[in-house]
This record gives sequence, C-alpha cells and structure tokens, in this order.
Amino acid sequence: MDHSSQKRNESEEAKWKKWNEDEKPFKFNFRKMLSFVGPGLLMSIAYLDPGNIAGDLEAGVKGGYSFWTLMWATILGHFYQVLAAKIGVVTQRNLAKLCAEQFTHKTRYILWIMTELAIIGSDIQEVIGSATALKIIFGIEIWVGALITILDSFLFLFIHYFGIRKLEFFFAFLISVMVVTFFLNMFTAKPDPTEILKGAVIPPRSKGSMTAALGLVGAVIMPHNIYLYSSLVLSRKIDVRKKSAVNEANVYNSIDSAVSLTISFCISTAIISTFAVYSINEVDKPELTLESASDALAKTFGESSKYIWAVGLLAAGQSSTMTGTYAGQFVMEGFLNIQLPIYQRVLITRSIAIVPALCIAFLNKDSLTQIDSYLNVLQSVQLPFALVPLVKFASSPLIMNQFQISSRQTIFASGFGSLLFLLNFFIIFSESELSGFQTLLVVLVSLLYISFIVVVIMEPIKPLKPISLKELEDHEFDRVEIDDDVSEDYENQKNPIL
Repeated sequence: MDHSSQKRNESEEAKWKKWNEDEKPFKFNFRKMLSFVGPGLLMSIAYLDPGNIAGDLEAGVKGGYSFWTLMWATILGHFYQVLAAKIGVVTQRNLAKLCAEQFTHKTRYILWIMTELAIIGSDIQEVIGSATALKIIFGIEIWVGALITILDSFLFLFIHYFGIRKLEFFFAFLISVMVVTFFLNMFTAKPDPTEILKGAVIPPRSKGSMTAALGLVGAVIMPHNIYLYSSLVLSRKIDVRKKSAVNEANVYNSIDSAVSLTISFCISTAIISTFAVYSINEVDKPELTLESASDALAKTFGESSKYIWAVGLLAAGQSSTMTGTYAGQFVMEGFLNIQLPIYQRVLITRSIAIVPALCIAFLNKDSLTQIDSYLNVLQSVQLPFALVPLVKFASSPLIMNQFQISSRQTIFASGFGSLLFLLNFFIIFSESELSGFQTLLVVLVSLLYISFIVVVIMEPIKPLKPISLKELEDHEFDRVEIDDDVSEDYENQKNPIL
C-alpha cells in the first residue's frame, strides 16, 4: 500500500471515529419536533384521496363496522413510510434517485413505468373524485369539473414558492375540512360505539368484503406515495455531519408520520362508520359510487349530509391531486434525471398522468366512479415495485451503513410484502369471473409481472457515490433549518455515509 492510500484510509478511520463519538442519547424536544411536522401531512393525503374514500365507502356498505383491514393496513403503511423516510434522511436522496443510481437502465425503466402506472391510476381517482364533488355541489358536468380540478391544482402548486411551511399549512387546512365534514356526517348517522370497537378486532367475513379489503390495502399503501415521502423529508435541512442529528431526524419523522396517519385513519373510520349505519338501515343495499353515495346520505340522514359529503370529497380530491403532482415530478426526475425548468417539468409529468383521467371523464361519463375498486387493486398490484427496492436499500449496509434495519425488520417487511403479492393473485383468480381466454391472458401477464419483480430483486447493490453540494441543495422546496448550530459551512458537510 502506498503512502497516499494509507493516509487516505487513516483519514477515513478518523472520520468514522468522530462520527461514532457523536452517539448522543436522544432527548425529545417538542419545539424541534414541530420543525419536522409537515411532510407527514402531505404524505397522509394519499391515504385520504377519493380512491381511498371509495374504498372506505365500499368497506362500510359490504363489511359494516369492519376497521380491521384499515387499521392493520395503516400500521403496515406507517412501517414502510418510516423506511422511506429513513432512506431519504440517511442517503440525502429520494428513493427514485437511489434506484437510478443503483440499478441498470432496464430495471430503472421497469420501475419508472410501473410507478407511473400507479400514479396514472391514482390521478384518475383524484381528478374524477374532485369533479364528482363539483357536480354534486354545482350540478356541472364531470368533464368540466375535471378541467377545473386540473387547472386549479396547477395554480395551488405555486403556493410552494412562498415556502414549504405555507404549503404544509394549506394542506393542514384541507385535512381539517375533511375532519369536520366527514365527522359531521358520522355524528348525524350516530353509529354504535361498541360495534366500532368490535370492528377493529374482528376481520371482515361478509360476501364481497375480501375484494373491498384488498382495495383498501391498495388505497392505503400506495407505491408512488413511498417514493413521495422519501423526497418530502429532504425539505428538512439537518446537520448530516452528526450521527445524532441523523438519528434525531429519523425519530421525529417517524412521530410526524404516525400522527398524520392516525388522523387519516380516524377520518376513514368516520366514513366507514357512516356507511355501515346506512347499510344497516337500507334494505336493498344498492352498489354505491362517490356520486350516488351523496343521494344515499341525503335519503337516509337528510339533505345537508349530501353537501357536507361533497365538500369533504372536494377537499380530498383537490389535496391529493396536488400531492400526486409532486409524486409525479419526484418520480420522473429521480428515475430519468430530467433537468428542466420547474414549469416544464410540471407540464410534462402532469400530462403523462392527468391526460388519461381527462379522457375517461370525456369518454366514460356514465360509469366513472365504478372503476374505483379496480384502480385500488391496481395500486396494490404495483406495490412490489416500491417495496422491493425499499427493503433492499433499507437492509443494505452499503446504503444505510449503521442505520440499516435489523434482520427481523427485513423479514417482517419482506414477509408482508410477499403476503400482499399472494393476495393479489388470490383475488384475481378466485373472485373474478374469467373466461378461458381471459384466464390464459391473465396467466401470461402474471408471468411477465413476476419476471419484472425477479429482475428487481436480483439487482446487486453498489456502494453509494459521494453526493455533491448541488445535488444536496437541488430540491423542489426551500429546505427548513432544523439545528440551531448548522452554520454557514454547510457546504463543507461530510457525512461518512455519503
């Protein structure tokens, strides 16, 4: 070994020694925690989009007071979101960018296409959900409402130019609207508290509840939302020279996501409870869509319930359309490394996802909201293309070093990911009425689908390349300062992990 190599190795060892010596015990600070509150709110919006609401509606009508699936899907979703946040904080890269750096071009494009399909499916639900709300309130056509939703979403996105905190407060306001509206309808319905508690511990067993349950999983654990959250946490500027600061950020992000997802769970619980009461009171129990649900509420609980429902649905659709925009940007920029002005990136990424939603609004106006359950299942089908790279990176010492997850956590994450994978095929083959040709087609597509997953699983992990200051600061939002002692020499930060 030459003198320069030996000196470099000694420098690396000294750097790691200093990094390890910074192992300060975590001390909770409420004020500092408030600095981290925000990304979790934007992430939780995806748990409250119109597709999720449609899943809650269907679960309430078909399963009654059954919150078992929703509760465990939310807990599982939180676990995966914590992994996504940890990857973002430790590597200072979002999941899409990390995939682009680690994987071959073939794998990168497979992941991008699959994630983009999930975004398209989600956008269809979000745009149509908002358009449905506008139709209920103002009586306008669905396609007109879809155009309004798309246009005002672009306008609202400019709020982030006033700062990330302003944007987060705006989303907090929209979530508050959902809390007020959906809980008002629940209090009007007067559900049985005992049945609500039972529903949290007893799995759904009624006919058709399995499809509704899987739809809920797809609505709650959305693949593109995992990519989104890994990027949102980068809006907090931490001192990555300090191991304690990185650990602290991971803890506070976990708390932020837990509180945000608890709020989303409570809102979904209110929706399921409302329609469980409706299901009990209604003898015929017709199939409900987001639009016909408003008439069902008006008939059962009074005319005001119809408009309260629509206002909550509009807040859900509008907010989720905006977060879908950010998800589309981060996913495309990360996977394809697009270097364009922000307005051009927004137009390109949004056109790919929103144009299909607009086409459906024009061409299929008589059965728009009836496809929600299938789109939720689509989200569930796309999950492996987010979970496989997520677990690979989170469990790799080459990526996470001392912050890699334990072997037990790896087994847990992989096990439940595999369970969701098997459930998809169970639903497709057991509850779908397919002809011989359709079954053959599904089998062929399934084999191709499995081969794509195997390709991602087999990709080797490489050591991380050093990240430049430009890449560190090149984020959609102005980064929020966290540590008081982060000085002007932020440019010279050297994180051993990076």
